Amino acid sequence: MSESSTPLLTLEPLLEAVQDGIERAGWALSGLQKTTSLQFEGRWEGESTRSAYLFFHREGLPDWVSLDVFLDETSRGLKGNFALVIDGPELGELGPMDDLLEALAAVSRDALPEGYATPVSVRLRLPKASTKPAEADSEFRLKIRIPQRAYEAGPDALSALASASVTAFEAALEHPGLRPFLRDGD
Repeated sequence: MSESSTPLLTLEPLLEAVQDGIERAGWALSGLQKTTSLQFEGRWEGESTRSAYLFFHREGLPDWVSLDVFLDETSRGLKGNFALVIDGPELGELGPMDDLLEALAAVSRDALPEGYATPVSVRLRLPKASTKPAEADSEFRLKIRIPQRAYEAGPDALSALASASVTAFEAALEHPGLRPFLRDGD
């Protein structure tokens, strides 16, 4: 078995494969955060987790568009996801939430690859407690969860999945169903 098809078992080679695939697709690393967590009590007592968060940007795209990657190594194995992150307009400009979620789900179904878990989320936050709810900031996330078979296939396969995910996210940005919910200008 060649090194490029050796299953991924730890965080560092996983991180390298993902970073390589995303950078080959034309995005630059903006930030990297690694953490180690130890559980001392409760259900996960004695367990440890090593995690990495990678943040990417691409020249020519607005600052309110980025790629985030979450990677996690636990005693139960590896897990992770790729996410297209879009800072949306204020809540008061979004219209009914069910229409927004329906539109984001349609973009996900049309642009992201079949056969993968592709969660969609909307986050709302008030910058301070005195902010009017209509002025809440919004953030959309289209995700692709990394399947177990990708870790088992090795670094080359995972790097290829990272590149393909970026291509799918770029298609999502061009999807007409997303355009009404994007911020103007900036």
